Amino acid sequence: MAAENAAEAAAAHGPTAGEYILHHLTFWQNHPPKAVADFTVLNYDSLIFATLIGVVMVFLLWRAAKRVTSGVPGRFQAAVEFLVEMVDTQAKGIVHNAKSREFVAPLALTVFLWIFLMNAMDLLPVDALPWLWGKAHEWTGHDPHHAYMRVVPTADLSMTMGLSISILLICLYYNVKIKGLGGWVHELFTAPFGNHWALYPFNFGMQIIEFVAKTVSHGMRLFGNMYAGELIFLLIALMGAAWGSLGIGGSVGLAIGHIVAGWAWAVFHILIITLQAFVFMMLALVYIGQAHDHH
Repeated sequence: MAAENAAEAAAAHGPTAGEYILHHLTFWQNHPPKAVADFTVLNYDSLIFATLIGVVMVFLLWRAAKRVTSGVPGRFQAAVEFLVEMVDTQAKGIVHNAKSREFVAPLALTVFLWIFLMNAMDLLPVDALPWLWGKAHEWTGHDPHHAYMRVVPTADLSMTMGLSISILLICLYYNVKIKGLGGWVHELFTAPFGNHWALYPFNFGMQIIEFVAKTVSHGMRLFGNMYAGELIFLLIALMGAAWGSLGIGGSVGLAIGHIVAGWAWAVFHILIITLQAFVFMMLALVYIGQAHDHH
């Protein structure tokens, strides 16, 4: 009876800070993980938002291509042309094979824009879409307290590692295409220490470690930065709510603790989401460029 009363009291006063953060950091999944590495788990929210953002990105680029003019460009066309020229310049400086750049440069532009737009979902109010999702559950007769929804796909490690593994597969493809299967296998066993049978195991081990380290760090860097940014927005929301509930300045305290602090962090976070998209794109170009180099 006491436990039921405690539960009712907790529900009446809302979730604790820990419960609030845990709820916002829980994915909408097809089923709870059955093991530490359960590869049958799908994060529906990450997949849905990443797909929708990808469709929006393709639509915007299609609109820019459709409205392109040889005269004075509009602001949107000028912005797209600036991005295309910027990425193409970076690709030329890193990937020296002109034939490869026909695929690699558009790939780099796609990676940059897609990741930037996924990162930008972090600028939405932290409670906006989760609140609407909870209301949708309530309207359909489901439990709104278990309506989990995360809106930043790049704060999902499975998404960022999926992107980095995709870059790894492209690197392996160009290793074989440029050097030939035999040439690449020969390089695996002769670089970086030299072509001697006694060094073959060490060379191969170092090559595998390099591939794994680059792939893991590529995905973890993006995930770590976006996860930290998402967590800070949640802490700012909690700070504003705490100040308001404690009566520190009333609505003024709530505004300073939530709106002003949230706005200040959002302005700074714009730099982070842009920089992380650029860094991921540049590392992708560097890794693909390395796949073209002979050792």
